[in-house]
Order: sequence, then structure tokens, then C-alpha cells
Amino acid sequence: MKTPILIECPRDAMQGIKNWIPTEAKIMYIQSLLSVGFDVLDVGSFVSPKAIPQMKDTAVVIENIDFSESKSELLVIVANLRGAFEAVKYDAITYIGFPLSVSENFQMRNTHKTQQEALFLLDQLIEVCNNSGKKLVLYLSMGFGNPYGDPWSVKIVTNWIDLLAQKGIQIISLSDTVGSAKTNDISEIFKAAINQYSEIEIGAHFHTQPEKAFSKIKAAHEAGCNRFDGAIKGFGGCPMAADNLTGNMPSEKLISYFNQQKIPLNIDPIKFEYAYNQSLTIFI
Repeated sequence: MKTPILIECPRDAMQGIKNWIPTEAKIMYIQSLLSVGFDVLDVGSFVSPKAIPQMKDTAVVIENIDFSESKSELLVIVANLRGAFEAVKYDAITYIGFPLSVSENFQMRNTHKTQQEALFLLDQLIEVCNNSGKKLVLYLSMGFGNPYGDPWSVKIVTNWIDLLAQKGIQIISLSDTVGSAKTNDISEIFKAAINQYSEIEIGAHFHTQPEKAFSKIKAAHEAGCNRFDGAIKGFGGCPMAADNLTGNMPSEKLISYFNQQKIPLNIDPIKFEYAYNQSLTIFI
């Protein structure tokens, strides 16, 4: 079996915390994660500091991390062209993530754009990434339902994937933004998308209650998904989605699942334990 691609998301873990996390603490924590063996680290975002004040020091964090002994690649999130132009300045950044929502309501809450405006921006971001040698990761938010009553079905989601494929998107992360995904929907969506678009890397960005973590991982993996986002201890959640944040997929649950399946990972267990202990000093 192929080694799964694991993305650790300290940005997602931190962004909803109201108390300021000192920049030095962020640097220390991300530095510990760089030695674990994750394929990608989602380290920050170039977005409005009014919207996500916890991420206003992303540039300083990136400038002060030592990447020399790490094979992990870096990803940042942007919500507009200004953020994208800021992100492409950094050679250390490989991936630029952009959230596009199946839910019109959430698109407006998250990026202050309609879906059509977001699609127009996406075309511009594709051009920016192509011109700068960066790789675009498209997060399809509210991919498994939404709390706003906006239309949702498996067919609606696969139609969005069709549209993104036509635009040449190479990496799509299906996002369970509020932890509402049902295992049968996970299975159906991933099977349909992966069978139709084998050339696209289609990943899973699940938010979940801990007791539902294994069933969601299992449903996606057995449907062909090989790219998974997580955050140590399941910290985090999207502050733009709901008042009560649903945490991220715990990275230790991902590691445990693949260990049980005897699927090899690139994770150093000792370095993971060290980073795990570091997280306890950050997320108090």
C-alpha cells in the first residue's frame, strides 16, 4: 500500500484561540513539528489580522524557522490576492491553500465573497501560483453538509469537483468544516471523485468528535483517499464556521489507524512524542 500523505495543521489548531500565543512559542512548536516527518505543515495564513488576529505574525514565524534538516513542505492559507502575493515571496512555502465553499453562506462568512466572486479570484490565484512555481491546494469547505440550510448533496459536491478539474486544479482537500460528515457520504464522495479524477490528489480535511475519528478515516481510506490533514490532540476548528468549534482530526488517531493497518508512515515516533508534549504548553 502507498504511504499516506499526512499534513499537520498548527495553523488550524491555533487560529481560533482568542488569547495571544507568543510568536516565539509558535516558532518553537512549528520547529518541533518539522522534525516529526509530516509531509506538509500548514503553518499560517496571510489573511486580514482583523479576521484572524492569531495569524498576524505568520511572516515573522516563517522567517525564523530553520528548515535545513526537515523534509516537510510548508503550506499557508490565503483569502485574497494580497495574501497570495505576500505568500509567494517566501521560497520556503511550497503550497498556497484557498478555501472555496459548497455553502454560499459560509463562503461569505469565511472570505466575504460570493461563490462567483471566489471562483473569479480562484482563476487569479491559479495564475499567481503558475507564475511563481507554487502549488495550489483547493479546500472545498462544507463538503459534507453545512449548518445554514444551504443546498447540499453528493451530486452537488461532485459537480464542484468537476468544475475544479476543468480549471486544472491538481490538489483538492474535501473539508468537513463543522464535523457533520456521515461515513456513507464520505465513502460515496471519495469513491466517485477518485474514480473519475485519478490525476487529482483528493484529500480529507476532517473536523470531528474524537469518538468518530476512526470511522471517518476508515471510510475515506477504504474509498481510496491517501491524503489526510490532522492536528495534534485535535486542537482547533474554524472560527468562521460556528460558535462552538469542532476540533480537527487528531493526528495521533491518523497515526494509530495506519499503524493498525500495518501501513508504513514517515513519522518518527520519538519526535512525534516530543512535539505532542510541546503542544501541551501551547494549547493550555
